[in-house]
Amino acid sequence: MNDYTKIIFSQKLLVYQKVYDLLLLVYPLINKIPKFHKQVLGKYILEIGIYLLILIVKANKERSLARRDLQQEISDNLDYLRILIRLAKDLRFISVKNYLTVAEKINEIGRMLSSWMKA
Repeated sequence: MNDYTKIIFSQKLLVYQKVYDLLLLVYPLINKIPKFHKQVLGKYILEIGIYLLILIVKANKERSLARRDLQQEISDNLDYLRILIRLAKDLRFISVKNYLTVAEKINEIGRMLSSWMKA
């Protein structure tokens, strides 16, 4: 494995770790959402977050054009997550401070994903 391959491989694992850490951050925030909304909005946020982890693992294993498709699906789901987190903030289910923390982490993941897609 050459140095460039090592960097790309570690970057893929880093994207997985960042999404995992994001879920650890978001999970307690979801628990603070009122019960009815937690069953709808909170459920979608968590499902998308978990699905992102699954997609990253799948994309990491692919070596063909299917990887690009999976990477695009990861990007799309990250956008969905970004929208749902903003909705939770606008509905005042999460604080602006927590929103800014989560939004920055999502943006960081997006930047990492973008460079992974270019590699």
